[in-house]
Amino acid sequence: MSSRTVVSLWPLFFGLSLVGLAAGVQGTLLGYRAEVEGFDDALIGLLMSAYFAGFLLGSVLAPRLIDRVGHIRTFAAVSALASVTILVHASFIEPWTWSAMRLVTGFAFSCIYVVTESWLNEAATNESRGRILAVYMVILLGGTCAGQFMLNVADPAGLTLFVLVSIMVSVAAIPILMTVMRTPALEASERVSVLHLWRRAKMGVIGLVLIQWCSSMVYGMGAVYAAKLALSAHEVALFMGAIMGGAMIVQWPLGQLSDRVDRRWVMGGASLIAVAAGVYASTQMEAGWPLYLSALVFGGFSLSQYSLVVSSIHDHLRPSEMTPASGTIVMLSGIVCVTGPITVSYVLQWFGLQSFFLLMSGILLLMAIVSIYRVITIPALPVQYKAHLVLQTPVSPVGSVLHPEEKEVSARPGDTVESRIPDVINDRAA
Repeated sequence: MSSRTVVSLWPLFFGLSLVGLAAGVQGTLLGYRAEVEGFDDALIGLLMSAYFAGFLLGSVLAPRLIDRVGHIRTFAAVSALASVTILVHASFIEPWTWSAMRLVTGFAFSCIYVVTESWLNEAATNESRGRILAVYMVILLGGTCAGQFMLNVADPAGLTLFVLVSIMVSVAAIPILMTVMRTPALEASERVSVLHLWRRAKMGVIGLVLIQWCSSMVYGMGAVYAAKLALSAHEVALFMGAIMGGAMIVQWPLGQLSDRVDRRWVMGGASLIAVAAGVYASTQMEAGWPLYLSALVFGGFSLSQYSLVVSSIHDHLRPSEMTPASGTIVMLSGIVCVTGPITVSYVLQWFGLQSFFLLMSGILLLMAIVSIYRVITIPALPVQYKAHLVLQTPVSPVGSVLHPEEKEVSARPGDTVESRIPDVINDRAA
């Protein structure tokens, strides 16, 4: 990636760093504050799930909005929308109002990601696309992780943090609105069906559902769980920062390993490590390094698997199917994520605090069993047909909604549009 490309993209990267910070602190702040305010657990689950519903809605409607008014106007409008909604949270502390605002926030952030990722895709070449997307993911994940520690800047029970989030979202728009970069053309594409993905890549679809379910539980209800443990705002920040920091640290080496060996072994092994860490974390009912360390390991070997499962799906698709498949992946992810916080809210009511990590450990244990069973019973995909893994993040506070790296896969030397994977490999649905 040339220095000229980096310089040309600095408005996007600067804006994204602020968006990542805002998204990171906002989700944790609202979960913690909702528990402090004494909201009913079921309502907390609903309002945290509303973000994912809005994100899903935005991923569907954003292309139409951009096509009608353009990238810059869309970014300006949704940035203003996201800036206003957080202030409404501070002004009206009521669960139904917060749920509506979380829905709008999810929609706004989703549109922001569609705009920025299509812009990055336009600026990238086949040789630099993977590296640019990796930088993009590191900035978003790093900002989200750092955003957890903004709980220490001011009292979460006050107004200051809400105002800071609003300021960050507003400032993020300034360099992008002032940029002289050429705005990209957004190409519409048809989506492939979920049934088609299932026939081609059963393990990838199963993994996508299970990993996204866990991710939405962590991002949506992690701060609520920590608050129920009677952790202070500082301790909640450490807990959430450890989970997200683990995902950021482990994602790259885990992805590199999966490019060299059967991804199903990597997914199964990582899931077992996460299960052990989750079971141990469920026994830690007070703040301390045992809780933070187990949270770091759990987040590292669970949340980081999103890139693996998406790459597993891509391994079994033809290049011409990859871009349409991205929309289906986002749609399926969004539907699954909506259910995560709601599920946790009821499980906590019925089975107590220990059930938070035990529930996710059970899901990951199922992931490990399915992965290992399939790797034992179904031959591995030949290395020459594997797509190169690129860092991606779950559809959570931050998300990759367009997956622009797919053009790089289809453009590898020797590939033709329909020749990359023989029918015999596609049909066995590994």
